[in-house]
Amino acid sequence: MAGHSQFKNIMHRKGRQDAVKSRLFGKLAREITVSAKMGLPDPTMNPRLRAAIIAARAENMTKDTIERAIKKALGGDAETYDEIRYEGYGPGGIAIIVEVLTDNRNRTASDVRSTLSKNGGNLAETGAVSFMFDHVGVVEFDAKVASADAMLDAAIEAGADDVVSSEGGHEVYASQDSFREVAKALEAKFGEPRKAALVWKPQNTISVDDEDGEKLLKLIETLNDHDDVQNVYANFEISDALVAKMSA
Repeated sequence: MAGHSQFKNIMHRKGRQDAVKSRLFGKLAREITVSAKMGLPDPTMNPRLRAAIIAARAENMTKDTIERAIKKALGGDAETYDEIRYEGYGPGGIAIIVEVLTDNRNRTASDVRSTLSKNGGNLAETGAVSFMFDHVGVVEFDAKVASADAMLDAAIEAGADDVVSSEGGHEVYASQDSFREVAKALEAKFGEPRKAALVWKPQNTISVDDEDGEKLLKLIETLNDHDDVQNVYANFEISDALVAKMSA
């Protein structure tokens, strides 16, 4: 299992403290507002807004909070955020992509650079590592909605490119061009997914020892703790023993 997915599972098993939950809600609301501001405020006509609302619902954000975030974009007084992608390396030379929404480029660039350097990594030029990833759509469902075979059959019929099924759920991948149609077809069959978004999927993953793996997980957690950071992707794998240790 790729490092990004392993990290999500660790954070899920640890449970979320109130402060972490509040920070996450702030990030989700920011994405909803930006999505509504950039396109139509109707999620049925705005795929990015739809994805943002799905992500918010998956974290149990209330309908009122979601609607307030959309109305904020319509009011014309919403902050202006820049979307930036930072690329760099973590311990062991692992490739890392950090997506941010920020109202202060200089502050965020400085913070990301500092976080990487303090945790055994370094910031690189744009394009330095992104060629090792595919920018694709992913539609995720809980494992209970279908068997692995049933999900695979439905994904193939919908025009998806790849399916990864595990006890943690199903991840269906599609190209950016076909993503929206694939998501719609799967939602019609299995109900609303727990996630539907564009992600950076590593073309290959690198196994790291437990020492570097622990450093990488700490680095990713620190990056995710930053208010401006929306997503972090990395192309590493860690041992089941380390997953169990970090989940304890």
